[in-house]
Amino acid sequence: MKLFVAILVYSLAMSSSFAFDPSPLQDICVAVDEPKNAVFVNGKFCKNPNLTVADDFLFQGINIPRDTNNNVGSFVTTVAVDQLPGLNTLGISLARIDYAPYGGLNPPHIHPRATEVIMCVEGELYVGFVLSNQLGNRLVTKVLKPGDVFVFPFAMIHFQLNIGKTAAVAISSLSSQNPGVITVANAVFGSKPPINPDVLTKAFQVDKKVIDNLQSQFWYNNNS
Repeated sequence: MKLFVAILVYSLAMSSSFAFDPSPLQDICVAVDEPKNAVFVNGKFCKNPNLTVADDFLFQGINIPRDTNNNVGSFVTTVAVDQLPGLNTLGISLARIDYAPYGGLNPPHIHPRATEVIMCVEGELYVGFVLSNQLGNRLVTKVLKPGDVFVFPFAMIHFQLNIGKTAAVAISSLSSQNPGVITVANAVFGSKPPINPDVLTKAFQVDKKVIDNLQSQFWYNNNS
């Protein structure tokens, strides 16, 4: 009997230790007491399976190069649940990234809900991610050539830079139907409303004029 109780307690403890909340598929979710004030979260409503058609599971045009004539010299073609309804509840998504010749950049950013695996298809990419404070913010980098695959761990700041003389292309796969993206510079310097410059001046240890200049640039870019 004692052995049975011990096994039962151990089993309950182990089942509790392995339990976890589902990964959130939205940026914020404020609790409400009344269901009438609630909204549906973590996915989209499901279409009647008997009414699904092949086009629900199809996205076309990932092969088409995009215009990289912009401030950073890159363009991300996202194939997530908003673009491909058949991805709903499947926990995966895809992206094509085009980079302008020498200097095209996918700036430092975070996917708050996903791990990313990237494959260089064309060109030569300098890629990397930064580990957390706990590991001393160590930078992990590599130069990728066509056929090379690299992984950006969950929610780590990462980037890609085209260091070749020709345009570059990469395909990435992400472990969420809605991975989200937070571009670090845009979020810090282009937030709406702006973060108090006193916060950023102290955080970055620079003169307030530098912060004012950065905020004016990124706020304009985010709202133009």
